Amino acid sequence: MKYVLVTGGVVSGLGKGVTASSIGLLLKACGLRVTAIKIDPYLNTDAGTMSPFEHGEVFVLDDGGEVDLDLGNYERFMDIKLTRDNNITTGKIYQSVIDKERRGDYLGKTVQVVPHITDAIQDWIERVAHIPVDGKTSPADVCVIELGGTIGDIESMPFIQALGQFSYRVGAGNFCLVHVSLVPVLNVVGEQKTKPTQHSVRALRGQGLTPHILACRSTMVLDENAKGKLSQFCLIPAENIVTLYDVPNIWHIPLLLRDQKAHEAMFKVLNLHGVTKEPNLEEWTCRAESSDLLHEPVRIALVGKYTCLSDSYLSVLKALLHASVDCQKKLVVDWIPASNLESATAKENPDAFKAAWKLLKGADGVLVPGGFGDRGVQGKIIAAKYARENRIPFLGICLGMQIAVIEFARSVLGVQDANSTEFEPHTKSPYIIFMPEGSKTHMGGTMRLGSRRTYFQTKECKSAKLYGCKSFIDERHRHRYEVNPDLVARLENAGLSFTGKDETGQRMEIVELPNHPYFIGAQFHPEFKSRPGKPSPLFLGFIGAACGQLDAVLQRSSIVDNGLSKGVINDISAVKTYRTRTATRTTYRSAEYVYGSCNGLHF
Repeated sequence: MKYVLVTGGVVSGLGKGVTASSIGLLLKACGLRVTAIKIDPYLNTDAGTMSPFEHGEVFVLDDGGEVDLDLGNYERFMDIKLTRDNNITTGKIYQSVIDKERRGDYLGKTVQVVPHITDAIQDWIERVAHIPVDGKTSPADVCVIELGGTIGDIESMPFIQALGQFSYRVGAGNFCLVHVSLVPVLNVVGEQKTKPTQHSVRALRGQGLTPHILACRSTMVLDENAKGKLSQFCLIPAENIVTLYDVPNIWHIPLLLRDQKAHEAMFKVLNLHGVTKEPNLEEWTCRAESSDLLHEPVRIALVGKYTCLSDSYLSVLKALLHASVDCQKKLVVDWIPASNLESATAKENPDAFKAAWKLLKGADGVLVPGGFGDRGVQGKIIAAKYARENRIPFLGICLGMQIAVIEFARSVLGVQDANSTEFEPHTKSPYIIFMPEGSKTHMGGTMRLGSRRTYFQTKECKSAKLYGCKSFIDERHRHRYEVNPDLVARLENAGLSFTGKDETGQRMEIVELPNHPYFIGAQFHPEFKSRPGKPSPLFLGFIGAACGQLDAVLQRSSIVDNGLSKGVINDISAVKTYRTRTATRTTYRSAEYVYGSCNGLHF
């Protein structure tokens, strides 16, 4: 078993998660079986109770794990499925050690950070560094480990100590450390400054870890002078120093690593030469390059509560991007704070009110994502009503589906006090109710979480067609409220169609308006399983409807076979021809190009 550890220095937010994901993709492209682990040094057991403003979105796994958003990057880049144990937190480690102490497993010894906490961290890593094979698990060839935070943080010290011990435990040739650090460029002198990285590497060495590879974040390519300084003062060979400079989109990061031979540097450290092949990233390259050439926009109004922090909706944004690239459109997201659409804002802040409505009216599609609490709910209802009445493509996710139901009950059924018990516990018209099995005393891990099955009630609806006319699908959930099953018949008699339900038939999973260009709500979160080249069907249909391509999308989806659509281009030379043609044009018209896929790559 080989391990690649990714650490970060100087400042946070350098992109360790994307770097770790790109390393995993690059190694996988070389024919290796790869998995990933994220270490978060906070005391929370998981990310489930964290505010999106605090830590970005909560990513949900198949097993119901509520984890750090970087695991979403791992899954999307490497096209793998992870478990809750792939996210290690201080809270999990301390809880496991305390549980052992209470059982008497330590035989009366004094329980300390060293060795008990550090041993627990190492044991956890070795246990989790596996991949599923034929219903069982087997060790991966390489496990990429990302240590969250920045070198020097107090809360990271037990993990640094444990990982230093771990490198000795697994032995030379089985452990490679990639340190991501900042090389700033001062505008005053226009020179790349290496001193922050030098200090960061020195601090890392002082804690017992020696980096083998430097991944330098900078606005421009690292010049030879800067690289020479880093090599000399950080004691790292120049060929093991790569630059992760600013690129048009993050899909280029694996290509930067490949072009700078980062995989060869890792193979040398890990003694993998001779057992791997050159990385095959033709499809990935085509996707990255073709997405840069898109210029015909599709405007999506994202009406949410946490719009001031885009990471709060990271997976939604990625799913929109995957679908937009598939439809050959440049994604433009207009962020609309839901509360700005409400009449109260018109009085308090008329400029914000006018700006929000201008964006909403200029959108090709309206998306209302999930969320918790009653702030901005009225604005979301207004957005759903606008999309329904004006026949604008609409996609509601989780809470977005629930507010679509509430809006329909109010506007079409005339039930003016229709509401959710989440917002009005004693409402007389509870169209959305608390799930019977939910907990009202504990928040963490008590929702309906993870992969659950949805059965289509008819194969003639848009959602079923988008999923290839399957009888059922498995999607990931995160909610504790649901549509009131006692009122479903009344809603359906008025024209609302619940086209997807759970195995009992009592829990509503998908809602549609049949006589609408595209109006779909999903209780689950389809964004969590969207991948580059394999966009989520509901997002693909949504973007297709927003740019006038829904019929083509439905036609392709209805004949999907093993993830490839009709007119598949299997010859990679065709992709190269496509890239040559698009690169030589100043304008880009989707009708001039073959609308298909290359081994799963849609462009």
